[in-house]
Amino acid sequence: MALPHAQPGQPVDVRPYGPGISAAQSTALFKSDRLEVMRLVFPAGHHMPAHRVAGDITIHCLEGSVNVQVGDAPAVLLPAGHLMYVPGGVLHALTAVQACSVLVTLAL
Repeated sequence: MALPHAQPGQPVDVRPYGPGISAAQSTALFKSDRLEVMRLVFPAGHHMPAHRVAGDITIHCLEGSVNVQVGDAPAVLLPAGHLMYVPGGVLHALTAVQACSVLVTLAL
């Protein structure tokens, strides 16, 4: 069964989960031929290994904080309310410093 995605013109709530973050799950919010938006939820200490995606992405930390390593550069702390751009094809990894939710926008 496919996950339901937002329909054109449909609002999507991406406010912080707050105390409910421990029960929250990652979700795919929207996908078209050229764009995908996901909300990823990580417990503190969770590590998403280094990987590449073909298209440009943005990572917007909605709550908590996450270290983002891009290429060979040292990891950078991305606290709540901050956004980072990662060019397509560039190796990147994420590690949750605190329980966090991040909004990832991917150009396909």
